[in-house]
Amino acid sequence: MTLTLARMTQAPALPSGFELPLEPRLPRIGSIDAVSLEERAASLAKRSIKKDAKTWALELAIRTTDLTTLEGADTPGKVAALASKAIRPDPSDPTIPSVAALCVYPNLVPTAKQRLAGTGIHVAAVATGFPSGQYPTHIKVADVRSAVELGADEIDMVIDRGAFLSGRYAKVYDEVVQVKEACGDAHLKVILETGELGTYDNVRRATLLAIAGGADFVKTSTGKINPAATLPVALCMLEAVRDVHHETGRKVGFKAAGGIRQAKQAIQHLVLVHETLGPDWLTPDLYRLGASSLLNDILMQLRKQKTGVYQGPDYFTLD
Repeated sequence: MTLTLARMTQAPALPSGFELPLEPRLPRIGSIDAVSLEERAASLAKRSIKKDAKTWALELAIRTTDLTTLEGADTPGKVAALASKAIRPDPSDPTIPSVAALCVYPNLVPTAKQRLAGTGIHVAAVATGFPSGQYPTHIKVADVRSAVELGADEIDMVIDRGAFLSGRYAKVYDEVVQVKEACGDAHLKVILETGELGTYDNVRRATLLAIAGGADFVKTSTGKINPAATLPVALCMLEAVRDVHHETGRKVGFKAAGGIRQAKQAIQHLVLVHETLGPDWLTPDLYRLGASSLLNDILMQLRKQKTGVYQGPDYFTLD
């Protein structure tokens, strides 16, 4: 069944003339009960995980991590060192799993690709005018094609929040469609930058727009502004992913990124996914954590779980 964006929404209606065909069928946007959403997120955050289950959760958090460096001072040497850490997060413990992906700027993709060859770890590149998204569409598409040609397995694009907030939903949708086409075989993660969207209704609407445009993953944030991947925002997006799956059978991945710096936070996000989407989503194919400083805290907590002794960050390499 084909549904238009205008038909999939409830009040307030989308702008007149906004009639883009969507496949597959999507649920209506509706209105978010902010109080209930925040109360549920807070309740799930209190879940306690102990002993073997905690060790399993911490190792899962590593396996689903997109280890990330997105700084103006990034160098090939830094990316090569980070790639080594992606492969062996704790050189003293070979039982610690590798991460899911290494996320870098496009010009550093070849370095990451060379160092990760044969490891199964993906190379992700940010694109489309990251982090602002305020580039002309043709430049965004060219940016994506270039990153893929350089060897990126995954593309993390940003939506144009200015277009979204001014009601130009068709522009946002069309850009996702064009970027998805430019990705070819590379997977597309669409970053909403939820801290700039203002309301949960906007977060849900943007999530559905990204999915309708062909996103393989929807992602909370760039990590460049606050607030970022708060638990209520993550839950709002996860519920949209769940509703699309229930309506269409399509499985869309989710990536939480920005402000997740402690192992405790990572576990809280894993609980949200388990309780909202179920265990099928607890895999790197459908769930990711965007992280830089988070990995070391997870390693510290794992060392404590296994040895009973807490060791500080000086025992682990800096990201």
